[in-house]
Amino acid sequence: MLVFSAKALFLPTMPKLISNNISVSIALLCLIVLILFSLDLFFGPANIPFKEILKIIFSNDSVKESWSVIILESRLPKAISAILCGSALAVAGLKLQTLFKNPLAGPYILGVSSGAGLGVAIFVMGLSFIGISVQDISFLSNFGVVFASFLGSFLVLGILIAVVNRLKDIMTVLVLGVMIGSIVTALIGIIQYFSNDVQLKSFIMWTMGDLSSVTNTQLLTLTPIVIIALILSFLLSKQLNTYLMGEEYALSIGTNIKKSRILVISITAILAGSITAYCGPIGFIGIVVPHFARMLTQSYDHRLLIPISALIGISLLLVADIISQALQLPINSITSLIGIPFIIWIIFKNKKITNLN
Repeated sequence: MLVFSAKALFLPTMPKLISNNISVSIALLCLIVLILFSLDLFFGPANIPFKEILKIIFSNDSVKESWSVIILESRLPKAISAILCGSALAVAGLKLQTLFKNPLAGPYILGVSSGAGLGVAIFVMGLSFIGISVQDISFLSNFGVVFASFLGSFLVLGILIAVVNRLKDIMTVLVLGVMIGSIVTALIGIIQYFSNDVQLKSFIMWTMGDLSSVTNTQLLTLTPIVIIALILSFLLSKQLNTYLMGEEYALSIGTNIKKSRILVISITAILAGSITAYCGPIGFIGIVVPHFARMLTQSYDHRLLIPISALIGISLLLVADIISQALQLPINSITSLIGIPFIIWIIFKNKKITNLN
């Protein structure tokens, strides 16, 4: 199993919190996010002047009523969803890479997304076995997928927390997450085999990821969940920093290892589970962004890495959404094309570091 070399990839001492270069980087990233957010509102099948977009957002006034509907009901919720999704997946990936000291750990390595997928598979394809048609009940069609995804995610979370309470080896939890994901994938395959074409298509469309499926009403629920989880993640920066020094060091300064693990895994599951529920499984953001953040900051202090990762994650997902709009491709295809080459580079880089040690 690929793991971080603590000697080569983690600093032996806590880095300085902030410098002028970091301040400039944060300001620049904020500007990039603002520009990309504006571009995401501008791009789309309908050609709407940017001046009209600003009028619609700030005064709810437009020459055409259809333009207001497009911006306020489609493009704006989608762009906000990209902000929530990018920040949540990036921070979740950062925490897991620190916890497991594994450069390829991501929000879905624990099987949380697989659990969400199983919940959605049972809801979309399995209910027909007992004579319930989701398409015939609008309430189920609109909110049932989200609820089923949450149930699946937190089922896996419950299993993992039970394991963390019994085992001391955190790598065992990582392996268990991979095994749970494999078992769940097999169960989903069985459900798919017995489903009809309409149900199978609905599920496959969900697996492609879709930021545009999040409504304004759903954003009222998703936004506070993500914001609170991100704040809690930042408050765990000290515990995450101590993990870089090893568990013995963490214990020596009074860190409750078991409690910290449960908190990190729980908050990560909430971040990944909520995003997966509303946007579908969007891959690779959580794996690649933490590496970009470390390279940019040259730091391993989570008080810096968490906000920087959030900003980079937002920027990357906004770029992916703009490209997906331009090429009319699923956003998961874009994030995969961005992420896979970077992961290959990580593997070869880590192999060289291991050989040097």
